[in-house]
Amino acid sequence: MMLIMTRYTDVPARLGESALSDGRVLGWAEWGPSDGAPVLLCSGAATSRWLGFGAGVVEALGVRLVSVDRPGLGVSTPDPGRTFSDFAGDMRQLCVQRGLGQPGVVGNSQGAPFALACAAEGVVSALAVVSGADEVAGPEFASVLDADLRGLVERTERDPAGAEEFLAGFTADAMWDMVMTGSPGCDLAVYRDPDFAAGYRRALDEGFAQGAAGYARDTVLAMGRWPFALDEIAVPVDIWYGEQDRSHSPDNGALLAARVPGARHHVVPGIGGALLWTHAESILTGLLEKTFTGQ
Repeated sequence: MMLIMTRYTDVPARLGESALSDGRVLGWAEWGPSDGAPVLLCSGAATSRWLGFGAGVVEALGVRLVSVDRPGLGVSTPDPGRTFSDFAGDMRQLCVQRGLGQPGVVGNSQGAPFALACAAEGVVSALAVVSGADEVAGPEFASVLDADLRGLVERTERDPAGAEEFLAGFTADAMWDMVMTGSPGCDLAVYRDPDFAAGYRRALDEGFAQGAAGYARDTVLAMGRWPFALDEIAVPVDIWYGEQDRSHSPDNGALLAARVPGARHHVVPGIGGALLWTHAESILTGLLEKTFTGQ
């Protein structure tokens, strides 16, 4: 497939589906050389495999970037009641099937705790958390969350099934509006770029193609207490936040970085949650160094 280059992302070079041992299917997309250094992407909330990052960068660095539709999103089979550990198991199977070995992984936005789960279970060799959804249910954050988010966190803790049912009413348009109204101007310059906006809208439409149950399950998992031990993660970790990011972490990942042994914490000025697309080269270069050196 001929790549159509944009400033921030491009169309996938390869699309496919892989059958898991229980008969479910995972949809995936790839960018970069098929024999490149493998990097998994755990993408943001409700987005399909279609939205990658690092236009031109993945090719220049020799990265084989692989994005996966989480269960219930895009073309991946729903898996009601799934856990973080279930997702890590899916990724372990996919890595074997697609010949990825033990890749690096990028966890962006709501994909971050899923990437952390893969690191905790030894599926990946290195991790970059980028604008990651933080563990907002942690007691350390209770007093600093805004009222709406605190209410949703408390509702999720009190009645996870009810919260999941409520979130299952969400739509692609609602997600788009939430991102557009809640982002600083530096991020909107990225999100309103015509090519990026078209790709993002397509990824949202595909993400909600089966309804919002997949998104709802992801959100309940991400907003609850995380069941994996951050202090037992043994792979190298970089944690990246934009200084103007006000939506993903109350402290730009400072507490998160302190809980992961040896994690390197980066706070980048002049950008917010769009960091993945504006600083792809730095993020991928750092991840590749850790993937091959283990440091």
